[in-house]
Amino acid sequence: MAGWLRSLLGALLLLEVAAALSFLHHRYEEMVQALFHVQSQCPYVTRIYSIGRSVEGRHLYVLEFSDYPGIHEPLEPEFKYVGNMHGNEVLGRELLLQLSEFLCEEYRRGNERITRLIHDTRIHIMPSMNPDGYEVAAKQGPDSNGYLTGRNNANGVDLNRNFPDLNTFMYYSGEISGPNHHIPLPDNWKSQVEPETLAVIQWISSYNFVLSANLHGGAVVANYPYDKSQDQRFRSHRRTVNTPTPDDKLFQKLAKTYSYAHSWMHRGWNCGDYFADGITNGASWYSLSKGMQDFNYLYTNCFEITLELSCNKFPPEEDLERQWMANREALVAFIEEVHQGIKGMVSDENNNGIAGAVISVQGISHDITSGDMGDYFRLLLPGTYTVTASAEGYQPQTVTTTVGPAAPSLV
Repeated sequence: MAGWLRSLLGALLLLEVAAALSFLHHRYEEMVQALFHVQSQCPYVTRIYSIGRSVEGRHLYVLEFSDYPGIHEPLEPEFKYVGNMHGNEVLGRELLLQLSEFLCEEYRRGNERITRLIHDTRIHIMPSMNPDGYEVAAKQGPDSNGYLTGRNNANGVDLNRNFPDLNTFMYYSGEISGPNHHIPLPDNWKSQVEPETLAVIQWISSYNFVLSANLHGGAVVANYPYDKSQDQRFRSHRRTVNTPTPDDKLFQKLAKTYSYAHSWMHRGWNCGDYFADGITNGASWYSLSKGMQDFNYLYTNCFEITLELSCNKFPPEEDLERQWMANREALVAFIEEVHQGIKGMVSDENNNGIAGAVISVQGISHDITSGDMGDYFRLLLPGTYTVTASAEGYQPQTVTTTVGPAAPSLV
């Protein structure tokens, strides 16, 4: 090939990459265009779907990456990222758009790590859970944006204080030896939540998500459950009482995976606060009621953490590239954490999958259940565990298994 032709092709390739990775704030229509651009560039491994609409009628779009988009493959875990839950906390929205373009571009380039990740994981990316609030914040712009301008949805409701309060029920149940997992929703829950919250609850009820993170701004720290303190005598927003889950050590490891892969989160000192290792138990920071991450843990099989990613809730465009480079490896590394612990099939004597089977781990008082096809995923730290599968109408089965530091053990 002639030298000038190689140079021309190289220049065109650089232009293509530059065009794909434009570090700009995306209004709603621009965000939708960016998602559909990625889907057009990687049509065989992506799918766009809407989980519902906002108060003002904007679609809550999700971009899915999978080698079989739209299909749950047995023993392939489901992962999700949710951004822009608070409309004026915009960095997560832009990072998830960048991540979408990055995954597509690297897949097309044949990057082995990204190819393996997409083939082995079903990844769901929602850049904006609160598009109405974002539009309010964006009208103010990054220079004059108020600390709360656009935070809530169009009805003035904070979506991260809008999920059914399962913590209170769980704490009461704890006193009478009740469950802290798959807690049923109150009968009137739909009348108490906003359209965006309703859409998300129905979404996470429809997919057997294993791991998740929601992206916020205003601090730099990886926050893990529980968010709500058990001590109900204190109502102060800043009351700090460490409130761990039965999976506390696992959650700390998940949070550290992100913080140490991030360029500076793990250093601890950020935005005038200090968090050792760049992580915190939510209630140890401040108690939050009706939050999304606790709801995921108490209602579904999903382990979710909250990522606070910038001191400035609405950073200027000139800071977006630096922020992307700081978060890129962490965003990928955290997805990879879905592949740890144990997974397997629960089936009957005829090899028919049993949905809703309960998977219990001795010594960890938090159970998960098998999905529609009978497959299950239980995140665990390396170690040896005694695991029991049980289902109504069947004899329970117990096995002992050892979990290593790499791929999940098949049980």
